[in-house]
Amino acid sequence: MNDEALKQAAKYNPPPTHLPPLQKQTSLTKSSNSNTTTSTTNGLLSPLNIVLLLILLHTAYKTFLSKPSYPVLPRPPPPIVFKTYTPRTLLPFNGEDNKPVFLAVRGAVYDVSRGRNFYGPGGPYENFAGRDASRGLACGSFDEEMLTKDLDGPLDDLKDLGDEEMEALRGWEERFSEKYDVIGRLVSVREFEEMSKKE
Repeated sequence: MNDEALKQAAKYNPPPTHLPPLQKQTSLTKSSNSNTTTSTTNGLLSPLNIVLLLILLHTAYKTFLSKPSYPVLPRPPPPIVFKTYTPRTLLPFNGEDNKPVFLAVRGAVYDVSRGRNFYGPGGPYENFAGRDASRGLACGSFDEEMLTKDLDGPLDDLKDLGDEEMEALRGWEERFSEKYDVIGRLVSVREFEEMSKKE
């Protein structure tokens, strides 16, 4: 029975397996740990993760560190002061010495400084700068004879102009009104003096 009991016990107890020495087991553990570390590092440094990290860093920088840039609005033009001019007080506004360019058409004074290339010094309409341009525009002439010679006399009443010339002048008035600001009115010296006495 002893022999039989031993045989029976041997059936149910498997023979002991021989494990490799402890050092080999440690090296296997190190090898599996380094494989795990390598795969973890490769997983963290994937291109997708790098892109996501860069986006996160950029967003954090823009949110917390960069100064907000507000749009800078241009400075508004100076306010327009409606004034009364005489031919003599209008004359200095001919665009020379970086002054504004004004001209008058049928009693309305326009600031044509935006069109300095046309009305300022050297422009094709420079004769009209600082002057009453009504007759010259109506007749389509840029000659000096079209301008009033006597700056202290009465304004040109344009009564001798025909219907075609007056129609041309109205066209110029419309063009100036659409494009330029009316900044005053032109009166004769006598009319200006009468207005000054009333005030």
